Parts: sequence; C-alpha cells; structure tokens
Amino acid sequence: MLKKCLAVLSITTLAASITACGSGGQSAGSSTAPAASMAPTVLADANKPKPEFKALLQYARFDPNTEVVAKFLNEKTGYKVTYDMLPVENPDDKLNLLMANKEQYAFMLLSGPQYSKLASSGALEPIDELVNKYGTNMKNVISQNSWNGAKLNGKIYGIPQTGSGTVVNSALIVRQDWMDELGLKAPTTRDELYNVMKTLKEKKNVMALSGGKSPLIPEILPTFGLTMVQTTLTTGWQDVNGKLVNAVENPNMKKYLEFTKKLYTEKLIDQEWSLNQANKVIENFTSGKAAIISNAYFNAPTVQNALLKNSPNAKISSLPYLKGDDGKVQVMATAGISFYVGIPKWADKKEDIIKYLDLKLDKDIHKEAAIGKEGVHHKVENGSYFPILPIFNDQYNNASSFLTGVDEKNYPIYWQARVRKDPILTDAFNKNQEASKGNVVVDPLSFAPPLEAIGKYNLKLQKLMEDTFLKYITGAEPLENYDKFLAQWKAEGGDEMTKAANEWYAANKK
Repeated sequence: MLKKCLAVLSITTLAASITACGSGGQSAGSSTAPAASMAPTVLADANKPKPEFKALLQYARFDPNTEVVAKFLNEKTGYKVTYDMLPVENPDDKLNLLMANKEQYAFMLLSGPQYSKLASSGALEPIDELVNKYGTNMKNVISQNSWNGAKLNGKIYGIPQTGSGTVVNSALIVRQDWMDELGLKAPTTRDELYNVMKTLKEKKNVMALSGGKSPLIPEILPTFGLTMVQTTLTTGWQDVNGKLVNAVENPNMKKYLEFTKKLYTEKLIDQEWSLNQANKVIENFTSGKAAIISNAYFNAPTVQNALLKNSPNAKISSLPYLKGDDGKVQVMATAGISFYVGIPKWADKKEDIIKYLDLKLDKDIHKEAAIGKEGVHHKVENGSYFPILPIFNDQYNNASSFLTGVDEKNYPIYWQARVRKDPILTDAFNKNQEASKGNVVVDPLSFAPPLEAIGKYNLKLQKLMEDTFLKYITGAEPLENYDKFLAQWKAEGGDEMTKAANEWYAANKK
C-alpha cells in the first residue's frame, strides 16, 4: 500500500515523505571512525562478506552487467554491483518514478539538473561526514573547486565527477559527396548555410537537416550571439556586461526561433523534429534521408560505419563553425562537473557505499578501470597513452560509463587513450578542437554548486521552454506569443533562478 501511494509522489514531495516514513539506512555521521584500539573488530569486519549493491547509470547502448570493467571492479574491490540504466526516452520522468517508489539503489549517476532537483528536494543523503571518514582517495584526487560545486546550503550530496577538461563535442556534419556533386562550398555564415540547405533539398530531394527533441541547435545558436552551455544546452546563462542573463531573455532568441521556423516552414529541416530521438536522427543521416546533422564526435564511428554500409561511396565532412552577425565565431564547449554520484536518502549501508566509491579511486584500480592494463589494453609513449587495438575497443569501449568521480590530475591524461581508440573518433575529436581553437565559450556556471532555486525550477522551466519553442518552430503556436512565454518563465521561477545565479557569480567570478 505504501509503495503504491509513494508512486504518485513527485520528487518535490519526497522530503516530506522521507521524514514521515524514516530512512532505510543509517544517516551520515551515525558511525564512528574506528580507533587503533579497535583493531580486532576491524579485522573481523574485514573478513565479513562485502554487501552487494545496485546502481543506476545514464542511458547508453550496451548492457553494463556484461562489461569487462564491471567484472573487474567487482573482483578488485570485493563488492558486487549490478546496474540499471535510465531509458533514452523521458529519463527524468523515469527517475522521478524510481525515486517516488524509493527504489533500492546504492548510488546513482546523475546529470546536473537531476542532481540539483533531487538534492534540493531532500531525496539524497548528505555525505560530508561519510567522505571525511571513509573518502581518503576521493579527498586526495578531487579538487576543492569541484567539491564546492557539489554543495547545497553548505552540504555535499554527491561526488562531483569532472571529465577530460574543456571539450567541444559537436559539429554539423554533411554528405560531402553530395556537396561535391552539386559544386557547393562549405558555408561560413548562417545565410550561406541556408543557401546550402536549400540547394541540397531541391537537388537531392532530401531533408537538409535532421534533428530531434531539443529545439536548440548548438551550431546555429551562437550565430545569434546565444551561447548557453550546460549539460542540456537548454537553460544556460550568459555574461552580459558582468551579469548573468538567461538566454531565453536575450532578444536574439526570438530571432533564432524565427530563423528555425523559416527552415521548418520551407521543409529544410526534419518535419518530425519534435518526435525524433537521437537514434532516429542518426538513422535519417546514414540511410540517405538527410544531408546534415549535428553530431557529437563520440558518435562519429557509428555514423560513418552505418553510412558506408548503406552507401559505400559516401563521404562525410564537418562544416566550419559559423560566423555570427558580428563576424565572430563562437563555439560552445563543455567543462567543469559532468555528473554527480548521489546516494538515495533511504539507501542501506551508506558507509560501505562510500568505502566502495573511494576504493574505485585507488590509483591502480582507477587507472585500470579507465584504460585497462598497460601492455595489454594500452601503451605509453613519451608520456602519452595509446590504446592497443582491437582489445581496447572490445573490452574498454564503454569504460567511462562506470566512472564515479575521477582523479582530476591524471584522468585527463589517461583519457587520451579513449579518443585514440578509433581513427574515425580521433579524427572527429581533433577536428572539433582544432576548428574551434580560440573561439570557445564555456558556461559561467560550470563549477557552480547546485543552486537551490535552479534545482527547484530548472527541469520544469526547461520543459516549458522546449515544448513552447517546438510549438513556435512548427507553427503550432504563433511566435508573437513569445512575450507571454517569457512572462510565464519569469513568474514560474525564472527570475528566482537568475537571481540565485547572479548572487553566486558576483561572489565567485574571477
């Protein structure tokens, strides 16, 4: 009965239900670090079987429970962990349901918005004391800057996980064989892109640009002066004369929507944009139905191999990053904290959970979990890491999905092997970084903590923005209603989010 009742609760009501029903596990700080005189007890504990855990990961196209890395971690740490993944479609809705049902996960890999929402609602356990007692490795290898970025009201609710530094993920890719056939030059401005798209549609009878779900195209937004870099690319703030302004309040957002609506009306972009998932977008490109897509470098091998299977003579190239109306190129890049590893408030054996997560950051375990054994999976040449193929691809292709925090000094060096595991991947990554050099823009809140107001309103306002913008683009609602949308966005939490963002920014900007 209780479980059925909880199923209808939203995340924002979890704090109340947790207080009423009690927590399934001990709270942080309920145990005491063992003293030297307690050695016999410690020895007895060490001989006890270690608990088994269930973890929740972000969506990916593989079964985590069959991976070499999962088996390695189980063997090396002595903890057996099994994994579930969020779905590709509506992951936040699924997460809400899992949390309302108090699903027994030991830990969860969460995006920034997910972490903010769960932490601010009281669904996650504060881990400060647990980390101080049992987190020796993580305290040594995770920077204070990152730990500060996991604080909410002075408490830490998750392990901050940074990645490989500042990285430009995506670029527009095009069927270069069609460009050559039609004598088209690579566009360098938005108007030139429009003309290329128009020619490709008319001459090849295809959709010029396929995409899906998000109404925001990361390679076109900056041409309107809209740089809004966050994990989702949908709720970012920009520094305008020293103050943070949300991109939805930038007058150029309406101009961006006018342009995108024009593309939709002229059938230059996918007419099922509002329905498409990422796999459908890739399928449209690789099957020859679309000429251009925005593609992340890590999808490059999948896309190229599938295309060549269908069209052996096809060629792909990356389009240049486009100049804005001011003649400048701006490219959005990711940096800072990528994910947070949270422990549900009701999880059992929280001390053991932290001990396990800390053990994963032991230097040798962490390195082997990331890139395998030297001489077997990778080699080192002049201080640089290179994968040994094909075994690296076979066994460590998905290793990064198992990270729960990284050695911030060494992991970016280890990570070099990951982008060298496939020549197609390496080429796509290098091209993105080289083409964007000197023009990269990073989210001013990259290392900001999960601000309470943003955690409270972010997901709701993101959905409002996405749904409304898709209606504008498809013509389901007139763009003349933009001011009405903006007023609703501000009234339903936008003003509070921007106020909180600016308070942090004023105190922390360099």
